[in-house]
Amino acid sequence: MTLPAMTSLTRPDAAAGSTAQRLYDSLRHRIVMLDLPPGTVLSRVELTVEYAVSQTPLREALQRLAQDGLVAIRPQSRTVVTPIDTNQLREAHFLRVALECEVARGLAEAPPEGLIPRLRSILRMQQAVAEDPNQYRLFQELDEMFHQTLFDTMGQPELYRLIRERSGHMERVRQLNLPEKGKTEHILRLHKEIVDAIASSDPELAVAQTRAHLGNTVRMLEGLRERHPHYFA
Repeated sequence: MTLPAMTSLTRPDAAAGSTAQRLYDSLRHRIVMLDLPPGTVLSRVELTVEYAVSQTPLREALQRLAQDGLVAIRPQSRTVVTPIDTNQLREAHFLRVALECEVARGLAEAPPEGLIPRLRSILRMQQAVAEDPNQYRLFQELDEMFHQTLFDTMGQPELYRLIRERSGHMERVRQLNLPEKGKTEHILRLHKEIVDAIASSDPELAVAQTRAHLGNTVRMLEGLRERHPHYFA
């Protein structure tokens, strides 16, 4: 496979951080959104020209992607986007469920001031774009904002960063599960149920709703693997 053209760093946070960080963010985004599907060869020469950077920050970015399991670095500077690894995916899912359920429990035990209005504001933004298939990526970014807000409010931003680093395979599976009728409405309903449980100071319900929400992708995994075998290891 050849490398699709790209002329700029496209992640929303691309203006911040070091060159290596910006390269990592951009390439990771392209990989998890399947713009760079499994098997794509990432030429270091082409990437340095495309991004107008030197080899050093690019090497650092690719090494981080390799640690995430999203690329395999081979001899002669040949780097290839890896297939989706279901074992790593299940490990990442286990980690996320364990951490996010505890975050939901803690928030529900003593809902911080301002949290519920912030979460409901995100839900309104999601609702505004939910019915437009052309806005699905924005819907997903708002979904990420929803979950990150939970961790940030709990004072655990680094745990969310850890989850994100481990979730590359999961994020690619989500892209394979293209928007289907009722999918966005289902996500919104589960988000609302999580918010309502936290607002009502019901820790056990908050945990149950969070667990139900996070289990959707894994439940669909085998069906997606059968439909898209070339994306998987």
